[in-house]
Amino acid sequence: MMKQPFLTPGVAPLLNWQGLHILPGLNAVTGDEGSGKTRLLRELCDNTPDALWLNPALPEHGDDTPEHVWAQLQTRCPQWNTALQEALTQALSLQPHLGKQLFMLSTGSRRKVGLVGLLASGVTVTCLDQPYVSLDAASIQVVRDFLNDMASHSSRAWVVADYTADPELTWSSQIDLD
Repeated sequence: MMKQPFLTPGVAPLLNWQGLHILPGLNAVTGDEGSGKTRLLRELCDNTPDALWLNPALPEHGDDTPEHVWAQLQTRCPQWNTALQEALTQALSLQPHLGKQLFMLSTGSRRKVGLVGLLASGVTVTCLDQPYVSLDAASIQVVRDFLNDMASHSSRAWVVADYTADPELTWSSQIDLD
């Protein structure tokens, strides 16, 4: 069962989907293991134009390099932000790994590759599934700072699924899954 306990007063939903109100800015989707957080993100993206969701980790044995992953995403995302891609690559310390194939990278580095692609995509609805998994503290802070910078965005939404809503983020809405 889904319940949306709070919405930012006076803010019109960016998207109404299956009874959920996705507001501009940050939307938390919370719940226990098996509550349907990942399924909700996948279905939201499958049924919403200009939405993107990436699995929590990229394939371990992929032959692609980070730059190839981003180039493939860029062809699907007309609002791709190359400057943001470069800034996030720097902030997440990915430069030494750009020429490596995904199978050569640690889980955390593969996760960073996916996050750079997702955050630079420029899509209207960006879905993040457990964004901090396998990241070091400095990288978590980079992602947290980015999300807080987007919290007041008026025409884009970030839907973040995790067990609990990060108390250091400014949420527009919270959707609790039982």
